[in-house]
Amino acid sequence: MKKVSLLAAAVGTALAMTACAGGSTGAAPGDVNPTGAIKAREISWLLSRPANGSVITVMKGLADEYAATHPGFSLKFITTPDRPSYIQKLETLAAAKKLPEFFDTDATPYAQKLAKQGQMVDAEKLLKDIGLDQSYRPSALAYQRFDDGSLYLLPFEYGAEYFWYNKALFAKAGVEVPKTLDDFPAVCAALAKTGVTPIAMAGKEQWPLERWMAYQPFRLEGPAYVGKLKKGEAKFSDPAGATAAKWLGELGTSGCFQKGFSSVGYTDAQNLFTSGKAAIYNMGTWELGSLATDKLDAGVRNDVDFFTLPTVAGAKTADNDYVAPSGIGMAVNTRTYDPLVRDFLKFALTKYPQQYAASGALTPTTTDVTLPANATPLYSKAISTAEKVGDELAMPWDTQLDPTTNTRLQQELVLLVQGDVTPAEFISTMDTTLAQNAPKYFK
Repeated sequence: MKKVSLLAAAVGTALAMTACAGGSTGAAPGDVNPTGAIKAREISWLLSRPANGSVITVMKGLADEYAATHPGFSLKFITTPDRPSYIQKLETLAAAKKLPEFFDTDATPYAQKLAKQGQMVDAEKLLKDIGLDQSYRPSALAYQRFDDGSLYLLPFEYGAEYFWYNKALFAKAGVEVPKTLDDFPAVCAALAKTGVTPIAMAGKEQWPLERWMAYQPFRLEGPAYVGKLKKGEAKFSDPAGATAAKWLGELGTSGCFQKGFSSVGYTDAQNLFTSGKAAIYNMGTWELGSLATDKLDAGVRNDVDFFTLPTVAGAKTADNDYVAPSGIGMAVNTRTYDPLVRDFLKFALTKYPQQYAASGALTPTTTDVTLPANATPLYSKAISTAEKVGDELAMPWDTQLDPTTNTRLQQELVLLVQGDVTPAEFISTMDTTLAQNAPKYFK
């Protein structure tokens, strides 16, 4: 009861705050350049990002810089790092039509409904109007697009997901980098015989294991499979889904993941790899600071390398097509959109890429990254590889499926890999769950 009360209080505070924000009468989604004077006031951003992360740090600095020439302006950050609580807050405010000027969301079916209700400014038109549309990576914008191709979300991050591996542990086990996804079970079995964990898995976070479910279907059918699956127009029992289930089961029986992986968090999984106790770690370039600088233990530093998503026989996607997310997007609220909001966005989005890149991170634009002084050669290699990502993106399934089906999938994947259910039982459960929830969610 206490947790619920605290959340309700937080939502109530946010409701009150947004109700008092400015005097804007709002705008139509496509009215990206409203007329009128720029009147400074406090605006707010409802977000789910690390409070000490580079995105918030850079944007705080830009807001302060803007305020220096616009007395009375300020940008308030309403942070809720816990994603389930954040989503509940977002939906509560959206239902009351009390969302603040900016709010974070993935390109989910729910977010698309908000856009169709006219609660989001057309980001494509906005970027074009302020002259920044050509500066963004097509893949970064593609990640933020809805199924119909429309763009209502602005990216602030970009990353490529690789399979980091320990060359010394591979050599000791007598194995090479997997050329195909089907090579993983044998590679895992050989690594396990040497006493190391083949793949460090942050199972407690749920989404890392869900990535593995997406790999076979993406190689076999491209992004089309999950696009149909989420609407109930395809099934887990279809060839792509059945292949994935069988493969995940084989990864489990081959001992690919550490014992008790389902209760292992993000930091512990990373430590398992960086301490040399695990041979493979599937994670994005946002962890370059830990994997490709002198912060990495000297005992394993020179042994770390990476490979990209292996292919399969008859693949419909290219070798350089894989997961390259641009993170959670930021939507601009039409109800509070006015000349001030537009002017600040133009100011911030113009300056943001260069300052964000200075932190050593890839940006959603083509801005060159500033390598840290303590970077290893692997850092530069990872950045240059990310610049060559293909046109077909492997979309994370947790942003695609309806919430009920996605939750059940995350639960069943653990059981499948642990050997508690067979691939056939997994498929049957998931097809039943999908049939019960997808059609009504996407109607």
